Amino acid sequence: MKRREFLKKGALTASAVGVASAMEGVAAPFRRKKKKSQSRPNILFVMTDQQCAEALSAYGNKNLKTPAMDRIAKYAMNFKKAYATTPLCVPCRCSIMTGMYPHEINVPINNLNAEWDTSKFPYMGNVMKAAGYDTGYVGKWHLAADPKDIDVHGFDYIKHARANNLDPDVPGSSIEFLKQKRDKPFLLVSSFVNPHDICQWARGEAMKNDEIGVPPEADQCPPLPDNFEIPELEPDVIRYVHSLSKRTYPTDNWTDEKWRQYRWAYYRLVEKVDAHLTPILDALEKEDLLDDTVIIFTSDHGDGNAHHKWNQKQILYDEAARVPFMISWKGHSEVCDYTDYPVSTGIDLLPTMLEIAGVEAPLYMKGKPLFKLATGDRAAFDRKYTISETEFCLSKVSFGVKGRMVRSPKYKYVVYEQGYRKEQLFDMDTDPGEMNNLAYDSNYNDVKLEHINELKQWMKETGDEFEWSI
Repeated sequence: MKRREFLKKGALTASAVGVASAMEGVAAPFRRKKKKSQSRPNILFVMTDQQCAEALSAYGNKNLKTPAMDRIAKYAMNFKKAYATTPLCVPCRCSIMTGMYPHEINVPINNLNAEWDTSKFPYMGNVMKAAGYDTGYVGKWHLAADPKDIDVHGFDYIKHARANNLDPDVPGSSIEFLKQKRDKPFLLVSSFVNPHDICQWARGEAMKNDEIGVPPEADQCPPLPDNFEIPELEPDVIRYVHSLSKRTYPTDNWTDEKWRQYRWAYYRLVEKVDAHLTPILDALEKEDLLDDTVIIFTSDHGDGNAHHKWNQKQILYDEAARVPFMISWKGHSEVCDYTDYPVSTGIDLLPTMLEIAGVEAPLYMKGKPLFKLATGDRAAFDRKYTISETEFCLSKVSFGVKGRMVRSPKYKYVVYEQGYRKEQLFDMDTDPGEMNNLAYDSNYNDVKLEHINELKQWMKETGDEFEWSI
């Protein structure tokens, strides 16, 4: 069977299998404060690409200004311990779209030809359409489905669904969707490329979405981060991977001044995408939709941003694996930084959308819904760990180097399959820069074992074949 036929067949049976199970037990309509409000809120899901968690001025970063993102943060529960299921574009986006881990749907690397049974694990568009939502998607695609195959992904309104050269087009088409007359709530995905163009900047190539000009002298650029240096006892496989592609990692001979200019360029690209977000938020207000719309904001993954002398992603350090994540509903969401428990954008986001829709998530989804938590019910969330995975690659070509991360409220454990020194353990409360590897300190053997056992249990539950010996 051809891939296109396979995917269509899966999508057409989704409502009878995967999506149908999501519709069992529809909850009572949400009680709203304003009589004019519909019973179930709309959802605006904004996603950037390669934006690390620190890259918002609302989070205290003085090196950039993000007024649009700050508008979302003003009324949001901000999840400061939010992690991508994997710090790489295609697998993480497929994870977000299905609520599954990348290895469960066979998308561990940037493989746009990946296939899985969409009758079992349907795309977000079909899930939310079955939940009674009008569905729209504008902007960066980078998913293992043809944008033209609406039966497969379920987004009835779809514009500019390509990999690049599109950010300036996202606001207009997003606003066009918002202005449509409808008798049901909507889900709109507004997906941007930047600050992903930092990849082009690092290689000395032309920007693909927004020009930022020539950087100033280094002494006028952001300072180097406190954890700029490569930490002691770092797994040796990390720098081995770094050596495999000079085009991906062109930083070997970079001076400190070059790294500072890199950070300047990165923050300018974040500001560019923030500017594109402004008219979408303005339209929500102008169309009198803001009070009836839950805004979810995140990025697919982060960027090294000079921390540990790393550019790009794929690594499991926080700068690449941790992302901004906000759930904002003016007048309803609890405004705070909720940091007690780690969350996963990949597996938690779709169950959260279903919770917003008043629909119980199907059993195959392992994520935790976060909407009740975001609106003040602290007892609605009880996870102690979240897991991320990585498989280093050059686009579709795997380097054969895999790693896993276990994040608990206080600690972070990382292990790789290969290398002489494979493990990392960090006390994230006292060492948020991940510079002091405790994995080989006997005083932390019990902590390490606890995280290893959690990883083994997760592997069993998700069918992960990751193999390592320590």
